[in-house]
Amino acid sequence: MVNNSEKLVTMKTTLSAIALGSNLGDSRATLEGALIKLDQTSGITVKSHSSWYKTAPVGPSQPDYLNGCALLEVEQNPQELLKTLLGIEQEFGRVRKEHWGPRTLDLDLLLFDDLILDTPDLQIPHPRMTQRAFVLVPLAEIAPDWIEPVSKLAISELVQKLDCSGVSLDQVSD
Repeated sequence: MVNNSEKLVTMKTTLSAIALGSNLGDSRATLEGALIKLDQTSGITVKSHSSWYKTAPVGPSQPDYLNGCALLEVEQNPQELLKTLLGIEQEFGRVRKEHWGPRTLDLDLLLFDDLILDTPDLQIPHPRMTQRAFVLVPLAEIAPDWIEPVSKLAISELVQKLDCSGVSLDQVSD
C-alpha cells in the first residue's frame, strides 16, 4: 500500500520566452511592473529579461514603443500561461480597440520550450516573431542559442536576417 502523504507531486518546469511592449503611459514602469507581477505569480519564475528597446510602431500612427523580452520558467501549460499573460495585460489597463493599435501593455507568448502548437487561440512559436526585429533583438540578447523550432535556426541567426535599424537601446538610466 502506498502512503499518499509521502508522495511528492512535482510539476515539470518549462522554459518559455515572452515579448513585452508598451507605448501608452509610463511604459518603463509598466513593463517593469509586469515583470514583477509575473514573478509573483504562482507557477512562474522570471529567469532573465532583456534591456528595453525603443522601437517604431507597426500599424496605425501612434507613439514609439518600449519593447523587451523575458525568459520564464513556468509550471503551467501554454494555454494557462496565455490566460495569465492576458490577465496581467488587463490589470495594467490593456484595452483592445484596434488591431495593432497603441497599448499600455502587450505580452506575447513567443516560445514554449521546443513546442509547435497551432490552435485557434494560440500559435507557438509566435507566428510573426521571426519577422520582427523589435522581438528578435531583445530575445537574442538573453537567448541567442535558443533554436526556433519551425525554422530550426538559432535566435542569433534569425536576427541577422532582419533590418534592425528601427530598434535602439533605450538610454534612460535606472
